[in-house]
Amino acid sequence: MEIRTLRYFLAAAWEENMTRAAETLHVTQPTLSKALKALEEELGKKLFTRHSFSIRLTDEGVLLRNRAEDLVSMADRIEREFLSLDDITGGDLYFGLAESFQIRYLARAIHSFKQAYPGLRYHITSGDTEQVLEKLDKGLLDFVVLVETPDTGKYESLVFPEADVWGLVMPEDDPLAGKKGHPSG
Repeated sequence: MEIRTLRYFLAAAWEENMTRAAETLHVTQPTLSKALKALEEELGKKLFTRHSFSIRLTDEGVLLRNRAEDLVSMADRIEREFLSLDDITGGDLYFGLAESFQIRYLARAIHSFKQAYPGLRYHITSGDTEQVLEKLDKGLLDFVVLVETPDTGKYESLVFPEADVWGLVMPEDDPLAGKKGHPSG
């Protein structure tokens, strides 16, 4: 299985149309169809259901799409890293961010880094802890920002100077408003 073939597959999956996918890839439609048919034969599974003017992923196709997106992202990243080996003033950083007000500290650090290294490019992916840690473990991210304590046996970590504060707001006449811990109760 080649990365090029996975790119073909992803284009067809995203476009849901062989002609549009071929145009996006700048290949002929027969070339694309032949490559996808060979991929299905290689995997021994049908990846698409074909209709008159569209295609849809089968369950096996959805599984391959999810894996292929990660593989193609990793291949692209490797290529960019090798192209930037001689460029010590720039490069790409990949961040995975859980939603937190504390991101402002990271934003300041990125801004300072961009001042010192104008060739720096950064890419941000948001998600919950499980999603960003999975991408970190796969090597798709360089850093993640979490809103919970990481596994210190597995990861190096820094603590932001502040923590998010969460609260509950409700009308005073709500039955929960009188519970212990409420400022007026």
